[in-house]
Amino acid sequence: MSLETILPPERTLFAVPGGSKKRVLEFFSTFIAQNTPSLDSQEVFSRLIGRERLGSTGIGNGVAIPHARNPHCKAPVAGFIKLQEPIDFDAVDGEPVDLLFVLLVPEEADDTHLALLAQVAGIMNDADTRNRLRHSASQRELHETLIDAIHALDGGAGSAPRQAR
Repeated sequence: MSLETILPPERTLFAVPGGSKKRVLEFFSTFIAQNTPSLDSQEVFSRLIGRERLGSTGIGNGVAIPHARNPHCKAPVAGFIKLQEPIDFDAVDGEPVDLLFVLLVPEEADDTHLALLAQVAGIMNDADTRNRLRHSASQRELHETLIDAIHALDGGAGSAPRQAR
């Protein structure tokens, strides 16, 4: 399963107000529940916060990958958030976070969960990709940059990179 199939343009969120880790996770939980009928915002939030209590999902370089299992999630769901301003996320390098790749997976999705997390980490560990995401000027450009990065990670599967607009 590729990230491209679970990250539609409407779940790529541009210039989201941050404030705090809790506020951003609440925002995403409400957003995803409004757009995915089987999900409850309180449960999504509770699961994401519960995962953060085990250890921050801030992986460094201004990136966090909040993720959780959810019994009401019928298939993996991804969302991407570019914050207006970086926030403290208790990241491993102590740096504030402005790019978040959120992943929800079904309760029993062990291999799928790990494979998707590996894809996200591969994309977000690339300095050029992070730079392009930070300089994206619209939701559309942000999503296209992510899709290009997914294709590059997959070895070019799917389509050629888009030309800069």
